[in-house]
Order: sequence, then C-alpha cells, then structure tokens
Amino acid sequence: MTNTLTVYTDGGCTGNPGPGGWAAIIGETGNMALGNEPLEISGGDRATTNNRMELTAVIHALEFVMRKYGCESKIEIHTDSKYVQYGITQWMPSWIDKGWKTAAGKPVKNKDLWLHLRELNEKLEISWLWVKGHSGNSMNERCNQLVAFQRKLFS
Repeated sequence: MTNTLTVYTDGGCTGNPGPGGWAAIIGETGNMALGNEPLEISGGDRATTNNRMELTAVIHALEFVMRKYGCESKIEIHTDSKYVQYGITQWMPSWIDKGWKTAAGKPVKNKDLWLHLRELNEKLEISWLWVKGHSGNSMNERCNQLVAFQRKLFS
C-alpha cells in the first residue's frame, strides 16, 4: 500500500533580499488526521529572497521524503506560493522551450533551484496544491512561525 504524505511549506525573508527562512511540515495524511504529530524541518540564509526561500522549503521537504520514505509515496505539497505552484506545474515547460527565458525574454530567476526541483518532481508523484497564506490554516500558520524564527536566527 502506498502512503500519502501531506507536506506544508513556506518561505520568506525580511527585506527582499535579506535574511530569510524556510520551513516544512511533513506527515502521513491518515496519521495527521488522527492527531499524530508531523515532523517539522526548517532553516535559513543570511542573504536571500522570498522566492528562493519558498523553493528551498519545497526542495528540502522532498529530499527528506525521499530519504525517509523513498519514491513510493504519493505527496501532496501545500504551498502558499503561486510562484512555486505555477512555476512547476505551468511555466517550466515554456521556460525550457525558450532556453530558460521568461515570456519577456529575460533569464528565469532561481534557475538552479528550479532545475533541482524539476529533478525531484520527475522522481516523485506530487500533487501541487495552493493554500491561501495567513488565512487560519493551522499547518500554514505553523510553517509561517518557523520561517519567522529562522529569519530572526539569520538576521
């Protein structure tokens, strides 16, 4: 039987660029519904951007899932970043076709992270779900708290 994992991610920074943090909450869907505690991971950087931290959160979460569960689990990524959700589900094929250029002909920002995320996305079965930030979703709010803590650590 294949597990379904629920992953919430968030990233942000103070200033853009500035000190930033990323966070992810990872749990097995059924166990989280039963009140079992999910795993929290987080980190940061002294000089970064919001978008880099959003991408970094997802990458670290997926790398953790691969180490702990392998590639067999189904994964639901919940992100409050449409940049992440649209980038991986809609924009990337066009970027690739255009030699990693945007619709405006400019180089895609954070290409290094997008390439890494693309590699992970191809190995795993992922559903990319958007959740509205700061709207009372307890997992998203907890990620936000972890991000704020990391931002302070890296300030």
